[in-house]
Amino acid sequence: MMANKHLMPGIAAIALLAVFPLLPVPPFWITLANNIGLASLVAIGLVLLTGVGGLTSFGQAAFCGFGAYTTAVLTTAYGFSPWVTLPLSLLVGGAVAVPLGLMTVRLSGHYLPLGTIAWGLAIYYLYGRIELLGRYDGITGIPPLNIAGYPFLSGQSIFYVIWVFVILTAIGAQNLLDSRTGRGIRALRGGGQAAEAFGVNIVRAKLIVFIFAAIVAALSGWLYAHMQRSVNSTPFGLNMGIEYMLMAVVGGSGYIWGAIFGSAFVLIVKEILQRVMPELVGTGINVEMVVFGVLLVAILQLARNGLWPMVARLMPMKGQLSIPTSVRKLAKRTLAPAGSPLIKVDRARKAFGGLVAVSDVSFEVKAGQIVGLIGPNGAGKSTTFNLITGIASLTSGSVSYQGQPLTGNSPREIAKHGIARTFQHAKILPDMSVLENVALGAHLRGSAGVLRSFLRLDREEEATLLAEAAYQLDRVGLGQYRDRPAGDLALGQIRILEIARALAADPTILLLDEPAAGLRHGEKQELANLLNKLRQEGVSVLLVEHDMGFVMGLVDHLVVLDFGTLIAEGRPAEVRRHPAVVAAYLGGVA
Repeated sequence: MMANKHLMPGIAAIALLAVFPLLPVPPFWITLANNIGLASLVAIGLVLLTGVGGLTSFGQAAFCGFGAYTTAVLTTAYGFSPWVTLPLSLLVGGAVAVPLGLMTVRLSGHYLPLGTIAWGLAIYYLYGRIELLGRYDGITGIPPLNIAGYPFLSGQSIFYVIWVFVILTAIGAQNLLDSRTGRGIRALRGGGQAAEAFGVNIVRAKLIVFIFAAIVAALSGWLYAHMQRSVNSTPFGLNMGIEYMLMAVVGGSGYIWGAIFGSAFVLIVKEILQRVMPELVGTGINVEMVVFGVLLVAILQLARNGLWPMVARLMPMKGQLSIPTSVRKLAKRTLAPAGSPLIKVDRARKAFGGLVAVSDVSFEVKAGQIVGLIGPNGAGKSTTFNLITGIASLTSGSVSYQGQPLTGNSPREIAKHGIARTFQHAKILPDMSVLENVALGAHLRGSAGVLRSFLRLDREEEATLLAEAAYQLDRVGLGQYRDRPAGDLALGQIRILEIARALAADPTILLLDEPAAGLRHGEKQELANLLNKLRQEGVSVLLVEHDMGFVMGLVDHLVVLDFGTLIAEGRPAEVRRHPAVVAAYLGGVA
């Protein structure tokens, strides 16, 4: 689906890896390359966990230990074949990640990294205290990997095994990010509120990346055990956890291939400094670690997004996304008959301590209607939106959809009914393309999970979702910008982008929070034409807007709030003459 001109550099890199052990290089450099491969696996997991999912972890080295110790115990004490222990090692790493992840993903702020440090230290301590694991002496005599009776005893022979796993993992991780599931994961960096409003299970998405990072770390540990043929707790402590994090950040914490580049950069520079600095300084003090730390700080200051984006700019540019024209159409919802009750808000109340933001508000939106929700600043309009969509919880009262109660449901569950929204303060993902931002809105219209995405078996569904996103962009007049980063758009265009994303959900009702803000006169007219067309198609709209000229010529019904209280509702011509409305707007409406 993607015309990618990065193919040639990738083939060149794989060809170089294939011949590297055959070159006349010292055995030490082969060992260093093997260590880079092992570190790359952990860093790839951290790219997804930290750079993409926004979850900082300093405890990944502990998961390497689960993979290493599992295979060490099973092969030495129970006679298992090393290859048989591979799925078991990954299973142990993933199984331990589930309870740790359920605790960790609920942390935020500084509690999150502190939590990973805490369990990382605890696991490291346990490795050194358990008799079965050899305490601090560890386990020796681990058999080497072998294929058809040929043992991989040398660094040159195991080099290929390590790097095949690295390349396959990197390709799979990239496949995962370029998928429906991956968009949900990447949306976590935007805070998750918009993603959840379109059906992404935030806790599940965080848990997915946490378990993935644990499994690839366990894979690294499994390979390490059979490369070294002995295991002790030293490589699985907090120091290595911090070093893995540095590799991911220095390479570029949002880039899969940056993880490999960052691992190579950190380990090579560290090795060079350890060899060169003692000769230059002539002292027993670890000056090289001081220089290494200063160098890393300088890199992070000069390249905030890591080194990989700078390297990628030297490569040929990536081609435009090509979307097949002959894809199946997504199923459409059956819309309610015009005039039937759709959304009913009954005595909704929201109090923040002693402040009542919404006070016993009741109104109804019928199918095929455009309803305006207006009022001065601070009247409670956006809070009412949040109460309907589940972002805020009701203090009392109820909200229902076609007679079904929505009260207490999560935004994800509410989105399944076909209730889509935009936000007062636009919540887009600036680093994702315009097309991918809109495709996020169609999240619930796909079903491909992690494994299908990782193995790239979701391409037909992915093409369908992207085709829907492209259609909605053309529909709102942003088709020409679909391959640009969403952060490059002007404010007015971002407002329209949010509407396209909401339309991709195939909504029965659109909740638009100040959609005309930042639009020029002509753009407002185009927006009004689009909303009128949606009304004719049977889609309902609940609209918050300050531009009274825009609202009055568009809506069928007006609801007016002031200080959280409903002061008037009815047809626009009636409401604009209502004394309470005139007073609230200081005569502005009149």
